Amino acid sequence: MSDAVHSHDAHGHGHDHHDDHHEEGSHGSFGSYMIGFGLSVILTAIPFWLVMSGVLVNPQLTGIVIMAFAAVQVIVHMIYFLHMNTRVEGGWSFMAMMLTIVLVVIVLSGSMWVMFHLNANMMPHADMSAMHNMSEMP
Repeated sequence: MSDAVHSHDAHGHGHDHHDDHHEEGSHGSFGSYMIGFGLSVILTAIPFWLVMSGVLVNPQLTGIVIMAFAAVQVIVHMIYFLHMNTRVEGGWSFMAMMLTIVLVVIVLSGSMWVMFHLNANMMPHADMSAMHNMSEMP
């Protein structure tokens, strides 16, 4: 009977080979999904409340706060739902995530910079309309 057990393991039919392709920490538990869900709800409800209640009077400050909450929520989603960390796939998925974040920051900040300067340099200003009215005077 011991020969049957050894021959079974010798052919690679043991139960341990099913876990070889899964790395530790690659799957979330029900508790971790619930933590991620709770954080996502909180990180959505707070900016919604800030806008609807008008707590922050300054629109620029409100936009910055909402963008900060959005950035934190993206990180929560990547950790709790996409299971991205330094242990999965030898750290390569984490490095790919960091490259993606850097590229997104460059693209978004560059777009905001271009739009700001287009607005500042292309849109007519109030002082230009006053100069236009002065040139029409006799």
